[in-house]
Amino acid sequence: MPRRLIDLDKNRPLFDIASHARRGPGARWSPQELELITLTARRTSEVMVKVSGGATSPQGALAHLRYIDRRGGLEIETDQGEVVHGNDAEKSLITEWELDLLAAESRSPYRGKVGRKAAKLVHNIVLSMPAGTPPGKVLAASREFAREEFALKHRYAMVLHTDQDHPHVHLVVKAVSEEGKRLNIRKATLRGWRRQFAAHLRAQGIAANATELAARGQVRGPVRDGIYRAALRGESTHYQARLERIAQAARGGQAAPEPGAMKLQETRRAVVRGWHAAADRALENGFPHLAEQIWKLIGGMPAPQTDEERLRHSLAPPVDTHRGQERAR
Repeated sequence: MPRRLIDLDKNRPLFDIASHARRGPGARWSPQELELITLTARRTSEVMVKVSGGATSPQGALAHLRYIDRRGGLEIETDQGEVVHGNDAEKSLITEWELDLLAAESRSPYRGKVGRKAAKLVHNIVLSMPAGTPPGKVLAASREFAREEFALKHRYAMVLHTDQDHPHVHLVVKAVSEEGKRLNIRKATLRGWRRQFAAHLRAQGIAANATELAARGQVRGPVRDGIYRAALRGESTHYQARLERIAQAARGGQAAPEPGAMKLQETRRAVVRGWHAAADRALENGFPHLAEQIWKLIGGMPAPQTDEERLRHSLAPPVDTHRGQERAR
């Protein structure tokens, strides 16, 4: 009998600012909408929830556990409420979660198809907040999030990291539940998780928000995680090739192609119209200070740029302001 999938792709964005421009006069906000609009207009810190790969073998899961607990140096908190550490704890989790058995089932000829990617045994989820957020409260919110989302369904374990500026929790979740249901993570799943994590942080007294990039005026094309990480290291062949193509076009006096530019501009216009409608509604409902914050948010939005445009600007020679001043004299 094939394993069932948990399809969490039914959660649509709760905060669709563009829709406010389509509402008629006199429409009122729900308490949730008012809260999200206020948080976003105030530029409240945004939570980050992302899936950072996952292991397809027991050895891979063990390696990841050893990475997040710094080879036994950090404590692992389990779904049973236990706090364990050390190499034995890592191996015990692999055994307790029966990942060897799950891996054998995944490799069964009755389960898969030729050429199909190996199924994940665990998902690696990262819950993060900006620098300055109390790490203990990030851990407490992560604990409540994991308990609400996975308790009595999927086995999980978590580790708090404070060795970087932003405190974050690595949450390792067994891909198949105790009832044999496989967790299927989609973009809408992550949207829902961000909202839940932000709500748990607010319950801890931490101002936290979870909105789309476009709603905050950060309109840009999507970048794959692997490409982004390689670019940060200066090792991205993808970006190197694009930089060379843009540089060649500039030397030849040709304009580089702008894929997605029109769509980004349309998204920005829809978002701005929505925010202006929200500001009007704030005035109608007696929230002039909120309307002022919304106008400041609109005025501070950077111009939407495609990847090509950002890369072209990075190639532009810097402006020598000192030389200009010398000429003026």
